[in-house]
Amino acid sequence: MNFDNLLMLAPLAGYTDLPFRSMVKHFGVDITVSEMISSHALVYQNQKTLKMIEKSPEESPFSVQIAGSKETIIQKAVEILNTQEGIDIIDLNCGCPAPKVANHGNGSGLLKDLKQLVKIANLIKDTSQTPYTSIKVRLGFDKKIPCELAQALKDVRSDFVVVHGRTRADGYKKERIDYDAIATIKKHISIPLIANGEIDSAQKAQEVIAHTGANGVMIGRAAVTSPWIFWQIKHQTQQIPPIIKKELVLQHFNKMIAFYGERGAIMFRKNLHAYAKGHDNASEFRNIVNHLTDVYEITQRIEEFFSTQNNELITQNFPQLIHLNKKTS
Repeated sequence: MNFDNLLMLAPLAGYTDLPFRSMVKHFGVDITVSEMISSHALVYQNQKTLKMIEKSPEESPFSVQIAGSKETIIQKAVEILNTQEGIDIIDLNCGCPAPKVANHGNGSGLLKDLKQLVKIANLIKDTSQTPYTSIKVRLGFDKKIPCELAQALKDVRSDFVVVHGRTRADGYKKERIDYDAIATIKKHISIPLIANGEIDSAQKAQEVIAHTGANGVMIGRAAVTSPWIFWQIKHQTQQIPPIIKKELVLQHFNKMIAFYGERGAIMFRKNLHAYAKGHDNASEFRNIVNHLTDVYEITQRIEEFFSTQNNELITQNFPQLIHLNKKTS
């Protein structure tokens, strides 16, 4: 895999589903990642969970992120993923700060037991039939432990690591981001490292890569409001690509309805909130769509609200920068 300036979409619960990932793929992101999936739910064949690992034809390479700390459950979950077509990477979540995850030793809870973290990551590598495996970590649980993490990562046989520049206790506080700690980890490990956290522009992406020595960046929240951020990074520009925002929003909405049925109309409200951000009368628009369920009526409201955009929809096809080779061992 070529790790030069790799761009990844971060897994975000409730946002990075198949319709959204297929939208972002058109703006040049290299690797898309599923929402975080409970290994326990996967093993017990939860239907909602099985739908979460579906991918669109455009998504290649595609990564599925799982969370868990029990070896028998993790192994069974990976064996299930081995039966699914089109999964290129299995990623282990060691960063989710949610109490319902971390308090059970999963997600960022694994940062309190680095031996178990290494064991689970290597179990995934040994069980997986996907070409690659990866691991996503924070800087620590309630304090930063970059040197200890780097030492543990030397024993991890995953193909690359994503490092979010905050501890579990830091949550998503902007001022707590620490790129120096990411740089420290990068200096001490041999596998490629992708930097994550507070990257919200092409300029910031370049600064973070230069500061940390990272092989690429992973972006989540900024992509929700500006899915074209990956286009901006690839073109090294702050300019917005030539798009009609109205067409982009309608395309995303139609994908939601096609994937989820009429339930997708209600699920799309949060996306409309994000897309409306920064527009005049955004608050009024949000209040209106919060009470709508009819697909036709929502379509009309989208067309009315976003009709001020006059640019052309982006149609550029991006070169496939990542080439995956079949697993040989």
